[in-house]
Amino acid sequence: MRRLTQLAALALLALLSTFSVSALAKSKMEQLQSNQYAWSGAIRWGDFEGALSLIDPAYREAHPVSDLELKRYEQVQITAYRERNSSADKKGGVAMRDIEIGVVNRHTQAERTVRYREEWRWNDADKNWWLVTGLPDLWGGE
Repeated sequence: MRRLTQLAALALLALLSTFSVSALAKSKMEQLQSNQYAWSGAIRWGDFEGALSLIDPAYREAHPVSDLELKRYEQVQITAYRERNSSADKKGGVAMRDIEIGVVNRHTQAERTVRYREEWRWNDADKNWWLVTGLPDLWGGE
């Protein structure tokens, strides 16, 4: 009888650990979706300074955005932001999204479409997903 109780306790412990791992994975993916939603909203509404807060702090430090660059982003209006493809590796902590952005130059009213790939990485220390590709290049070398 004692052995049966021990086996039942072990089975219950294994079941609970499975649920907690599953719950953690789910909350991790929910946070990814939340961060991606906030990012796409910031880009759609032209809030590039707000979007910077979702970029990995180490990336921001290595690739600072100047005031002149931010002024350049003010010269465009985003007309579309469409996800074309996405993938996520929960265990590896990496997610990718291929994005198509519609851009209108406010001065010339010229419209163009820009493709952009987002790369998101999970940071265990922060318990947060960070974008590690920076702001989209809306000029493509122009």
